[in-house]
Amino acid sequence: MPTPRPDVLDFLATRRSRPAKTLGLPIPSRAELMPILEMAARTPDHGKLEPWRFLVLERAALTRIAGEIAGLNGAQDPEALEKAQAQFRDAHLAVAVIEVQRPSPKIPAIEQTYSAGAVCLALLNAALASGWGANWLSGWASHDRAFAEGVMGLAPHERIAGLIHIGTETSAPPERPRPDLGAITTWVEA
Repeated sequence: MPTPRPDVLDFLATRRSRPAKTLGLPIPSRAELMPILEMAARTPDHGKLEPWRFLVLERAALTRIAGEIAGLNGAQDPEALEKAQAQFRDAHLAVAVIEVQRPSPKIPAIEQTYSAGAVCLALLNAALASGWGANWLSGWASHDRAFAEGVMGLAPHERIAGLIHIGTETSAPPERPRPDLGAITTWVEA
C-alpha cells in the first residue's frame, strides 16, 4: 500500500507560478540556488545523457542581454521587442535551461527534448517549494538562433528550453482557470 505525502500533494495541488514581472529582491544566493539546481537535475533522464545544462543569469548579464536584444531581427514588432527586453532588463535572476542534444544510438532526440522540458518544470517547482517566487518563460528570442548563439553563447547543437525567473514574490497572482479533466481525459479499458 502506498504511503501518501500530504505536504507534497498539497504543494502540487496548489502550486502556481508567479509572474516574472512581479518578482523582486531578495533573490537566492548562490548557496541557496545550488540545492534548487540539484533538485532540478534529478529529472528523468533516459540513458543518463544529461541533455541539458544551466546558465545562471545574474543582474549584470540580464542587463547586457536586454541591451543586445535590440539589435536582433527576430522581433516582429516594437511591442514584441519591448516585451523581450523587459523580460531581461527587469529581472534580478534567471536560470536558462539549455537543451544539449547528445548523440545516442538508443535515446531519440525527442526524449532528450522532453527531459530538458522536465528540468524546467522541476526547477520551477523546486524554487517554488523553497519559498521563492518563480516563472518559466521563453518568448521569440529564446528560439532565435542569433540570440542563442550570438547573445547567449550557445553552440549550434544547443537551444534554450526555458528561462526560469526566480525572486521574491511581491504580489500574489489570482488563481487561473484550470483544464476540464473530463474534456481532456480518455479512459481505455480494453
